Amino acid sequence: MAAPSHPAPSHSAASMPDPFDPAAEFDRQVHTLVERGYPEASGLGDKKFAALLAPLRDTAVTMKDTAHAPDTGRVGFVLVVTREVLPVQETMPRTTLDGGRLPGFVDRSFEPGALERFVATEETELPDPKAYLLVGAERGEEFCGAVPSDAMATVTERGRTLLTIEEGIALITHFPQVLVKNKCFSLGGSRSGDRRVPALWISQKAPKLGWCWQGNPHTWLGMASASGRRAAPARS
Repeated sequence: MAAPSHPAPSHSAASMPDPFDPAAEFDRQVHTLVERGYPEASGLGDKKFAALLAPLRDTAVTMKDTAHAPDTGRVGFVLVVTREVLPVQETMPRTTLDGGRLPGFVDRSFEPGALERFVATEETELPDPKAYLLVGAERGEEFCGAVPSDAMATVTERGRTLLTIEEGIALITHFPQVLVKNKCFSLGGSRSGDRRVPALWISQKAPKLGWCWQGNPHTWLGMASASGRRAAPARS
């Protein structure tokens, strides 16, 4: 897929609402997805895409006390749109590095049909099949150099949840400053039944979705996690 023709929107700390305003942050994230062409690419169009996400705003506005410091790899919440709305092969090229223009890409190490087999684990428990909020996300650089399987076990012991592929892509779509040299991260919430763990890192001056073996540590690759996930409020 060709790179987006428009410049990548700025997501620097100076552009973020201060103090943290969850309603304004939610609106910013929706605007980012619209800028990146999600409504058209998903086939929903502007109105249906907006209607899909709008109920989540009520959930977002309750998160006033959530820790939010994107430049340190921690964000209060992330608006996630799953592959049921737009495939990973379409969302990854809509990412860029902070201040960059080159589109993200899926590594060729995913053999044909492999990416589709990397799905959310049973423990992940997605609250909605199409769109929801990921809460208290961290890129997990403390796990750089750790064996991925050990890092995943530690995250679970802490009562946190591992990020899926879609959640990792959403994180760097809304907060590209989170993906930086030597602070990239694995996405243990999506597995395919083998020893591979998907991960996001930097290659050729762009974000790259690849995978690493669960027993092989990398000094530049941590383990992303979150405190939880939240769906839109139930309608009576």
